[in-house]
Amino acid sequence: MSANVRNMAVESIGKVLLDEKRPLKERFRALFTLKNLGGHVAIQQIGRCFCDPSELLKHECAFCLGQMQDTAAMPILIKLLKDRNNECIVRHEAGEALGAIGNKDALNMLEEFSRDPVVEVAETCQLAVGRIRWLHSRDRFNEVLPDNPYMSVDPAPPCEERDVDRLKKTLLNENLFIFERYRALFSLRNQGGKDAVRALAEGLNCKSALFRHEIAYVLGQMQDPIAVPFLTENLSKLTEHPMVRHECAEAIGGIGTKEGLETLQKFLNDEQRVVRESCEVALDMSEYQLSDEFQYADGLCKYTAEEDKLLASNLNSL
Repeated sequence: MSANVRNMAVESIGKVLLDEKRPLKERFRALFTLKNLGGHVAIQQIGRCFCDPSELLKHECAFCLGQMQDTAAMPILIKLLKDRNNECIVRHEAGEALGAIGNKDALNMLEEFSRDPVVEVAETCQLAVGRIRWLHSRDRFNEVLPDNPYMSVDPAPPCEERDVDRLKKTLLNENLFIFERYRALFSLRNQGGKDAVRALAEGLNCKSALFRHEIAYVLGQMQDPIAVPFLTENLSKLTEHPMVRHECAEAIGGIGTKEGLETLQKFLNDEQRVVRESCEVALDMSEYQLSDEFQYADGLCKYTAEEDKLLASNLNSL
């Protein structure tokens, strides 16, 4: 496929992402298709979405830009982080995405926002600084780290420790630097198993909303049904931070049990928009988990207009 035709296909998918009249689940699938395709045109299409009224979609767009690890996305993310009119969840994700890209040019700005008055933004930037410094340090080459079976770009690397009890102790130690606790978190995730899931679930009671939200995200990645009751408890707390409740909903959707689907249905009319929308997207994820679909973002042709279907059908030849 020529570069021009490829770009036309990417722009076609971008139309789906930017169309506020389409169901949110369709726009999410378009977003993840753009992430998987990558390239500057995909970044431009995602970047155009930050005027959308949905903070959930904007947050997910920032997440995808970070996962793409392309420095071309940095100006977009820096602008998002600097604008204090943006929602907390969006600014947080922009900071995390800059950490995921890992370019040292972002360090000074991230250090500045590590003192942001919004605690979730400040903690995120502290993590991003920690990751970038670790990434560019010589010491990291001396570490023997467990493999990441989830292929995600995480806010912190796992640590070398393998013992679940010792990792749990680090995870729950509120006096430690959050970067070290995140390292324990991802080591537990990579370790896997019921004991690791239960240890992580205890972290859903920690003081930091940012930390609780990351634990929910990780439990969703692990896809172990024993996590669902713990996630349901935090989703059901109306006093819980919306960032945490949203992540619990998406994690329940990612795990994809029938019980989880019933729980998500209950919160489709929640007072918090970000929770309502998370349940909508999570139900789509649950349906995918319980279906025979090959890939979450492979259904684009179902949603595009006739001329767009033709372009999207060529994506397999890229």
